[in-house]
Amino acid sequence: MDSLLEKFSKLGCDNAPGQEGRQKAAVLDLRGEKLEGRLVDFSHGDVDAHPPIPGTLSDFVTGVEKIGGHQAYTEYRGNGGIRSELAEKISAFTGSAIDPDQNIILTPGTQGALFLAVGANMVAGDKVAIVEPDYFANRKLVEFFGGEMVPVQMDYENAQDCAGLDLTQLEKAFQDGAKLFLFSNPNNPTGVIYSDAEISRIAALAKQYGATLIVDELYSRQVFDNRTYTHLCAKEERPENLITIIGPSKTESLSGYRLGVAFGTAAIIERMEKLQAIVSLRAPGYCQAAFHSWFAEPAGWMEERIAAHQVIRDSLLAKLRACPGVSARTTEAGSYLFPKLPPLDIPVSDFIKVLRVHANVIVTPGTEFGPQFTDSFRINFSQDRQAAEAAVDRIITMIERYRA
Repeated sequence: MDSLLEKFSKLGCDNAPGQEGRQKAAVLDLRGEKLEGRLVDFSHGDVDAHPPIPGTLSDFVTGVEKIGGHQAYTEYRGNGGIRSELAEKISAFTGSAIDPDQNIILTPGTQGALFLAVGANMVAGDKVAIVEPDYFANRKLVEFFGGEMVPVQMDYENAQDCAGLDLTQLEKAFQDGAKLFLFSNPNNPTGVIYSDAEISRIAALAKQYGATLIVDELYSRQVFDNRTYTHLCAKEERPENLITIIGPSKTESLSGYRLGVAFGTAAIIERMEKLQAIVSLRAPGYCQAAFHSWFAEPAGWMEERIAAHQVIRDSLLAKLRACPGVSARTTEAGSYLFPKLPPLDIPVSDFIKVLRVHANVIVTPGTEFGPQFTDSFRINFSQDRQAAEAAVDRIITMIERYRA
């Protein structure tokens, strides 16, 4: 029982997107009146401010009314016709060849895909290389499945034209027995993109040491400043075992439909199917119809969405950088900023509570992405612009109140 309690104690979810448990936190010393303003939850994007792809609801309704039971109970891998459609679209997007019958599975969100991919590629005691900082679920999944984490550092603050991954550390992790490496590109929480040279080296190292790669490319469509994005799955030199994860939850605002896609090595997809069969059975049947709108947006829709987010990014960065002691690398893709705070006279965990209770702002503490990030927090800037700007102003006011 103690080991069971310990296992689940590591899966705390108070700081996960959409969770409200943090709102019950104890109120700390106010040091001034509570700030007025609309609640802004920077832990996830606002799909009211940035609505889903036009036509998505119609596709969903068609799935319910015209296809009915045939859509409700699809194959575990997902509807065969939709898989064929997606295989063609994603192959064109990534530059890789995807067989709809062998290399792709539809999942309940990209989180579901990540769970299946990790569960299908490790057993208790395995060494797994992860990036610090990186998506908080990566480390929690490794712990849940009983793996041993091997952190690989990313010097995102000082790197230029690259993510700053320590490739020497990565090779050492493989040499020391890590057979699985999972990472997000663009990186969550920093929003940096791995350079072509970094991706090529990661692929080559994994192939050399026989390691499996899981690459989370959730935000790979929302790239700013005409930057180059490299899909590892398109590299000629790549490992035999590779899974890429992508989905329409974020950039396309379809998070409520719970849709994700994983594609790659046929043997791994087969294991993921077997795991899905005892976890969730399939991606939500009727919701799978919403995939028809993905990669088929009206002309200019994606460009407008990226441009709108870039305006918000630039505005929030300017405000944060104008606050003495605050630093943040420019987001290159996706919707995240990972600001670094100046010295405060309270721990970042308490500062996060202060923001929620006194500034009406929810952010994610940096420690979710690695234990050493005690002076950082993450915000998702896919928000109403005016509300986001006002919320950052309130964050800055609180920084000044608690500055050491």
